[in-house]
Amino acid sequence: MEIKSAEIFDRNWKKYDDWFEKHKNIYFTELKALKKVIPEGLGLEIGVGSGRFASPLRIKIGIDPSKNMLRLAKKRGIEVIQGIGENLMFKNNSFDFVLIVVTLCFVEDPKCMLSEAYRVLKRGGKLIVGEINKDSSWGKLYDAKRKKSEFYKLATFYSSNEIIEMLDGVGIRYSESYQTLLHLTTEIEEEPEKGFDKGGFVVIAGMKG
Repeated sequence: MEIKSAEIFDRNWKKYDDWFEKHKNIYFTELKALKKVIPEGLGLEIGVGSGRFASPLRIKIGIDPSKNMLRLAKKRGIEVIQGIGENLMFKNNSFDFVLIVVTLCFVEDPKCMLSEAYRVLKRGGKLIVGEINKDSSWGKLYDAKRKKSEFYKLATFYSSNEIIEMLDGVGIRYSESYQTLLHLTTEIEEEPEKGFDKGGFVVIAGMKG
């Protein structure tokens, strides 16, 4: 993860974690979409943050550059490691699946991170990316507010097709996708739909061949 981004999250760890309490409908909506593709087995979350996704998804190991975020993740039962996704300290073929949620947009070299995720995946393992879809109504809203946001001012958002192309570029074969936040509102908890063309939050999964 880009160092500047890591410093922002480390400095604003409480504000970040409080967001999930203030926006529970969005949080639970995104969790529902992720649960559609999370398999059994040993998982790793790259950019685990405060453990808001790893913990309910029963992912045991998380890596992140922010010490303050990792303290929260540890309290949520995650085995935490301080580090960056572009240089994972795990052996080849270690994990059944790897999860990356709203982290690609903060990384200076996303292809490097995805290559490392590929390396530590077992053959037939699943790589799962959850991201804000640049082409959606939510993506355009986030982008418009980016300069005023403490977190997103350094972010680079991608379209679903761009994410799939990045996965393909490191040898991950696209297998399935789900999308949610189809409506520009925080008042409802949505159900995920298959596909990646409209949702503000897309979950794209691929397999290591």
